[in-house]
Order: sequence, then structure tokens, then C-alpha cells
Amino acid sequence: MYLQVRKSTSKKSPDSVNKSWAFRYVRHDKQTWIGLGPYPDISLAEARELATQQRKKLLQGIDPLTDKRARQRDARVARGNMLSFADCAERYIESQAPGWSNPKHIDQWRNTLKNVAGPIFGHLPVDQIDTALVMRCIEPLWTTKTETASRLRGRIESVLDWATVRGYRGGDNPARWRGHLDKLLPRSSLVARVKHHAALPYTEVGKFMQQLRADSGVASRALEFTILTAARTNEVLQAEWSEFDLDLKTWFVPAERMKSKREHRVPLSDAAVSLLKAVDGRSQRYVFPGHKRGSHLSSVAMLQVLKRLERIDITVHGFRSTFRDWCAETTNYPADVAEMALAHVLRDKTEAAYRRGDLLEKRARLMADWADYCSKPATPAKVLAIRQGMG
Repeated sequence: MYLQVRKSTSKKSPDSVNKSWAFRYVRHDKQTWIGLGPYPDISLAEARELATQQRKKLLQGIDPLTDKRARQRDARVARGNMLSFADCAERYIESQAPGWSNPKHIDQWRNTLKNVAGPIFGHLPVDQIDTALVMRCIEPLWTTKTETASRLRGRIESVLDWATVRGYRGGDNPARWRGHLDKLLPRSSLVARVKHHAALPYTEVGKFMQQLRADSGVASRALEFTILTAARTNEVLQAEWSEFDLDLKTWFVPAERMKSKREHRVPLSDAAVSLLKAVDGRSQRYVFPGHKRGSHLSSVAMLQVLKRLERIDITVHGFRSTFRDWCAETTNYPADVAEMALAHVLRDKTEAAYRRGDLLEKRARLMADWADYCSKPATPAKVLAIRQGMG
């Protein structure tokens, strides 16, 4: 037992000192100090009695500091100062939501944490969440719904990290992957099959565009524009007239709507410009307005077009793959031009650090060639016998 004497940090009494009792012990070769209270509020006799109690705990195999923290936690719970995991999850989502541009993403966070993690430990104090509880939550899904389980694990980890920084729990994060859960679960890549968006073969895009252009409606024009620009669905659905400069034949997609969170310039082909002029005047704000006044098309509108054309075998997002396959198979454009047309971030971080331009002129030629290809109906390949023409 020790009496600690420290200089006061108070600005009112800078020359005064603070005195307190402390107990030092060694357990499992680890030295630990635990406070017993301030002097003279705790007398010497009382401090000795408290130190004796700590020694008795050690003899019983109880760590005094762990026991003290457990008692403090119980007291906080009793006072209502301890948050449950569900409370921490909601506060974490609220703190991060301003940086999440997609409302659907926020709903996904809430739903997975509430519906999957909630029944197992949502009601428990957040500092009681351990590895066993995390495993109970994600292990049943790991081999059957691997992607869902992997996302859930990451979300639980984020919530627990937030709770630790906020002071509601301590110690290691039981949901962390590296050096922890990776020893208990197989890698997701070994148990999950990657499912790609069903895409239309590029050789069929001309025929499909003929069918699409014969179909009237705002959603059909939105799908046509999506194909011509190789853009993502949400980028097109939420497109506003203020983002377009038809004289420059350029669409300026703002950073908050881009997956990379950087503004993206999209060169517009003559076909894309003609389409925009044809739909102009339907709404003052959105290029592809919805049924409700002041709204844009819903996320399922273009899927309904595919269903109406009896093409439920493909997806809207899959047309980006169609475009990419066409670039690789039929053109000589460099791969980075095609990747930039898709607004993909360069994987090579060194190259990305030095790349300042966005290859707009090259991409303009690429998108013009793509629009021309989309306007040509597919022609069957001619098969010639090897001996034909040989004398």
C-alpha cells in the first residue's frame, strides 16, 4: 500500500498537493495499481482495511481491478448511464448518417443490426458483448449468407469501436477480423460464390436498343440514357438539369452522388444529347421525373421496363459489364480509359496519386463509338468453309 502525493493541477491552488492511497499488486507477471481513495477522506486505518480486502480477493483468484470495474459498470447500469448495444448502434448510425448519401444504406445498417444482432445481444450492456456472442450472431450465416454475415460483422465491429472510444466499454473488439475471428471462421472468399449482375452480351445490344427505343415512357428513356453513358442507376435517376451543359456535351455528376465521392465528368454522345433534348420540359429539376410532383423515378422503374420487354434475365447494372466487355473485345481503347468511363477508382495507388486528368477527350471518342455501336442491329456472323474458294 502506498500514499501517492502529486502536485495539484488546479489553477486556483497551483502550489497545493493531492494525496491518495493506492494498492500495487502483481498478477500473472503483470504489475497493476488500483486506487483506494483520497487522503484524508480515507484514514490510514481505513486504507489498510481496503488493502487487506484486495489481498483477500487475490487469494481467491479474483483480480481486484477487474472486480472494481465490474462493480462500477453495475452501478452505471443501475443509474441508467450504461448503454445497451442497441442504443450504441442507433447512436453510431446517427453520427455517421450525414456522411452516407444513400438512405437505403442507412436502412440496411439499422435492419441488419436490429433483426440479426438485436435478438441475441441488442438488449445487453455494450461492455458485455464478447466473442462468444458475436459468433452466435454471425456463425450460422457464414456459410449460407456469407456476404450478409461479413457485412454484419463489420457493422458490429464499428459499433463496438464507437462504444470503446465513447467510454462505454474497454478492451479488445470481439468482432475484429484480423488476428481474432479469422482464426475461428474460414475466409469469406473460400465459402461464398461471387454473384455478378446478369448482363446482356454486347453482340445483342443493338437489337435490344431497337426494342427499347420503340418503348415509350420516361423509364425507357432513363434506361436508354443509362446504357449510352454506362452510368450507375442512382446517378441517372437523380440527375438534375443543372448538372448538364449541352453546348459542351458534358454531364457533371456531383461528388455526393458518386461512389468515389469525387465529381465525375461524363462526355455525352450525340445520341445522348438528342435524348436529353427530347425529354426536356417534363420537369424543371429532374431529367427523369417520377409520378409524384418534384420527385425523380423510383429505383425499380427501369427494372419494370426490362420486365415489360420480357428481359428479366438481365439487370440494369449489368449494362456496365456489357459496355466493358465491348471495350475489351472490339476496341483498341486502353483499359484505363474504359475504367475511367465507368468511374472506377484506379487500383494502382501510385498511378492514382500521379493521375490528375480524367481523359475526357479520349472518353468522348469512346462514348461516341459506343453510341454508334448501340445503334447498329446485330448482324449474324458469316461462317465460311475452310476449303471454300480453294482451287
